[in-house]
Amino acid sequence: MDRRAVVYDAEAVDDHERQGTVWTATSHIVAAVVGSGVLALAWTVAQLGWVVGPLVLVGFSCVTYYTSTLLANCYRYPDPVTGTPNREYIDAVRCYLGPKNYVNLWGTLVGYTITASASMIAVKRVNCFHREGYGAGDCGASGSTYMVVFGVFQLLLSQLPSLHNIAWLSVVAVATSFGYSFISLGLCAAKWASHGGAVRGTLAGADLDFPRDKAFNVLLALGNIAFSYTFADVLIEIQDTLRSPPAENKTMKRASFYGLSMTTVFYLLLGCTGYAAFGNDAPGNILTGFAFYEPFWLVDIANICVIVHLIGAYQVFAQPIFARLESYVACQWPDAKFINATYYVRVPGRWWPAATLAVAPLKLVLRTIIIMFTTLVAMLLPFFNAVLGLIGALGFWPLSVYFPVSMHVARLGIRRGEPRWWSLQAMSFVCLLISIAASIGSVQDIVHNLKAAAPFKTVN
Repeated sequence: MDRRAVVYDAEAVDDHERQGTVWTATSHIVAAVVGSGVLALAWTVAQLGWVVGPLVLVGFSCVTYYTSTLLANCYRYPDPVTGTPNREYIDAVRCYLGPKNYVNLWGTLVGYTITASASMIAVKRVNCFHREGYGAGDCGASGSTYMVVFGVFQLLLSQLPSLHNIAWLSVVAVATSFGYSFISLGLCAAKWASHGGAVRGTLAGADLDFPRDKAFNVLLALGNIAFSYTFADVLIEIQDTLRSPPAENKTMKRASFYGLSMTTVFYLLLGCTGYAAFGNDAPGNILTGFAFYEPFWLVDIANICVIVHLIGAYQVFAQPIFARLESYVACQWPDAKFINATYYVRVPGRWWPAATLAVAPLKLVLRTIIIMFTTLVAMLLPFFNAVLGLIGALGFWPLSVYFPVSMHVARLGIRRGEPRWWSLQAMSFVCLLISIAASIGSVQDIVHNLKAAAPFKTVN
């Protein structure tokens, strides 16, 4: 099989669409990385303690950055500067390694749906408590309802053609991510100051009654951190938005460094400040886990920022899924009119300029089905920490480590048994063990939550 056959023809690429810069790419990365995971950082550090917690955060950041530089060199084949571009992650994998299956991005969309609905519930609950008092018993809300609302927003945004067309959405997502990160940090700092600045927590983290529970929580925390650094699976798609010169791989490496540096600083500040403020009682979700109710307006703003950010980040992860499935269906039935047709509808406007909209039946139907199914699964498994941990554990090793390392080895022709080969395989093996361990902890937590809570009720 000619591996180059799976790569898009460079002449078919719309080069005029590639106007991305290091800053737009950084925006996409921050939008993808800083998401649901940031809200669980205080709880995560609480499980690991003052020593291991920060070290694990920095360690995951370093591994993610290193493998992202390897992956950036695989955007073009066979040469990272002059070769034929791969427009999607799976194309790069197939190009260098032959036909392979990979864990897709869909699980992240489930996690984002759960998190967004939890923040919507928090807004309603905080305002209700402010009006009725903290003892009010009728301040609950249906997580399922808010998940459906979030899904409807995604249905509308899903009709955008590709990542090339949503750079503005990532910029908005980044701005809101900074907003709720700073607000969460400020609230945690104020909570810390309220008890005299005394640092709570212990070197070893939360001490539970049974060692088995402690072990499972540590594994779940590792999964949450892995989820917090997930973005390798959209790196190729982000790199495909960059203009050249300079070479896309150089720009992408800079963007990865800037994006991961900013997010790691946020993670350390928020995770450590939250742990100092709450100690071993840190909530699973810092904004929705009964941690803050006042000032109610500031908590509302933070949760609204979470919602807006996840609306944008959802599309960063969803667009590659849409593109891959639509391309596959179109190749299977190239002569089907329904699949390949595009209709143009003129929308008159009295209060806005008239416009012509392109409507593709395949895109409308397929994307609607994907989002509806994602929303349904989120409604069935609304467990914040457990779902995030499982998604992170399942996706971290294959997407962020194994495939980038394997493509790097194939690209440079590193032979089995060489010192470089052994060092790369050792890193990959350690990350595999971490992913397996985190998956065990996450599955155990999901099973425990299923016994204690009913589906369609969001658990923070």
